[in-house]
Amino acid sequence: MRFSTAALSLIVFIVVSSIFVANLASLIGIDKQLSSRLEAALNDGHNHEHRQLRLDDSPDHLMWFLQISDIHISKYLDSTRVSQLVEFCNRTVDIIRPAVVLASGDLTDAKTSNFLGSQQHEQEWRWYFEVLNDTNVQNRTIWLDIRGNHDNFNVPTLQARQDLFTNYSAQGKYHTRSYMQQIERGGERYAFIAVDACLDPGPKRPFNFVGMLSINETQHLFNLAEQSRAMGTNYTIWFGHYPTSCILTPGLGSGGIRNLIGRYREAYAYLSGHFHTLGGAVPHMYTLQDEGFLELELGDWMRNRRYRLAAFDHGYFSFVDVQHNQWPVVLVTNPKEALFNIPEKELPGPVLESTHIRILIFSPARITECQVKLDTSHWKECIRISRELYVVRWEPSLYNRGLHRLSVYVLDEDGRSRVVEQQFTLDGSRLKFDFLAKLVLMYDTNKLFQAFFSVAVIIYLVPLCVFRIWHSLVRKGTLPRPRLRTYCCGTWMRKMWILSTVDRLMFPLVGYCLYLACGPWSIGEIIDGYMGVVFVWGIFVNNAFLPGTLTYLYGFFQLMLCQLPLTIVFANNVLRRFYRRDIDKHHGSIVILWKNATFILIMTVEVLLAAIFWHSYGLLAFIIAPLRVWSIIMNMILWQQSRYIPEKCLRSAATVWSSSEPKLSTLSQ
Repeated sequence: MRFSTAALSLIVFIVVSSIFVANLASLIGIDKQLSSRLEAALNDGHNHEHRQLRLDDSPDHLMWFLQISDIHISKYLDSTRVSQLVEFCNRTVDIIRPAVVLASGDLTDAKTSNFLGSQQHEQEWRWYFEVLNDTNVQNRTIWLDIRGNHDNFNVPTLQARQDLFTNYSAQGKYHTRSYMQQIERGGERYAFIAVDACLDPGPKRPFNFVGMLSINETQHLFNLAEQSRAMGTNYTIWFGHYPTSCILTPGLGSGGIRNLIGRYREAYAYLSGHFHTLGGAVPHMYTLQDEGFLELELGDWMRNRRYRLAAFDHGYFSFVDVQHNQWPVVLVTNPKEALFNIPEKELPGPVLESTHIRILIFSPARITECQVKLDTSHWKECIRISRELYVVRWEPSLYNRGLHRLSVYVLDEDGRSRVVEQQFTLDGSRLKFDFLAKLVLMYDTNKLFQAFFSVAVIIYLVPLCVFRIWHSLVRKGTLPRPRLRTYCCGTWMRKMWILSTVDRLMFPLVGYCLYLACGPWSIGEIIDGYMGVVFVWGIFVNNAFLPGTLTYLYGFFQLMLCQLPLTIVFANNVLRRFYRRDIDKHHGSIVILWKNATFILIMTVEVLLAAIFWHSYGLLAFIIAPLRVWSIIMNMILWQQSRYIPEKCLRSAATVWSSSEPKLSTLSQ
């Protein structure tokens, strides 16, 4: 059977078609009405100029709020998540007295007892509901909560019996999905727009990680933003569970939700959770999006007990992320930290004309000392203006060039102290955000996962296909036999070349890789009671199509960590057969196990992953699972074939790599 360039072209076509299908919704789903409304919102925004407010010692034009995210109330793990949430609602809220508290998703954990599966537990939701009720927090502040992906695990449709957010959350009974809340404080109007991007329907884990806004939901968000503007909102905070890089928006094209938020001049920041700071790898996951607003991911409450204090002071947005029960909490609002300046929305002029440094301080005990130092100058004592606001006079004209350092020292009567140091600038100088933070928050996660999968397919397929075609050309005399100049490269090239000439190994390996790119991976209960089909480019379940996201990353790891190493194992076996080396015929069991340790380890991992798939999606998903169970069977057969490959299958390779065909009759008996 010949393997020509036409076959290679077919492979490329299949892979490209898979990626095209995955992006089809984005390619054809750009809603013209949404596009025109985007332009109209931008044009209206040019006329939406903020008032220039004088930054003095007045407590007016000042509002602060809190954010908490990824609480993960669990019936199986860490009961202190609940008890310390009670402390937060009682003590922290009482001390800080925020205008609003944002709870940005993953309110509950929704995992099974073995932590492999996912299930909505009414007990977890009752605990959340009881915390809000027993602490009476909703009568002391405005509690705005939103779904996270864990709150949406195994939910067939909104307002179904399994959708416990509707009955047990603060806002679920009033708002089906996204909503807007406006408040008025200190002579200014502030709007908080909640973005619910949870999948509808909500699959069980692991394929419920990235969010999506339907065209209808995007239209609804437009309406909320327009309603907010019509109500005279001065400043808007958008918030949701998913970072913008994790939200698919077919109706908005490549710009996505960032394009929508950035069209509104009054939009200052988008606050999210979900990433858990990538397990601490990116503790400060902040960036300034190209569309002109800050995006700030908050570390989780689940393990790290983090929350965020944010404030608007005379039109300038500041924030600080805080560890629970660490006091005093200090937030400098003027001059704000240079890294978080928002060009065009926060102009340096009012700060240059300001008369006072302004600091918000919160503590359970009375503040006995508050001092400020600028660069290397002497410490200055601050004056208390209100319960929370401390100020001190300064001369901003002395600091109108370059970056400068502001230091604050705070001491309360219980002996707790806090030192805060931050840089500020009055000439528009910019600092750089952490590279990883920018990568995670600014790059489209779905496209990144697609790129990973595409690279894995290329790495896997191209060597096999190139060597197969090259072999054909050498046999025809079109090209000379390759000269191997280095040992390592030569050995690798020889073994992959020989493997590519063995039809009974080559075609199943190439076929499996192509199948991952286009065929169904599994059929099973993606949601309890609802059958679904999983492809790399998406999932069909409950009469809905959910575009592929985490499936691409899943496929990437399957190819790079399982299938590619197994292919190298097969190539090693074939190479030993080709050069008449023994295949464990005269060795003891321990030696045989050691020589095949790589294969045994990979197959053990494959079996464990198949068992997890069974637990997640049921027995049918385990049986009808080309991705998992069928690949295990295929690889066991290929391993056996590679160890005892017949002589006739190696004759083609022998014409290139031997002066005469190898005599393998003694090994093939």
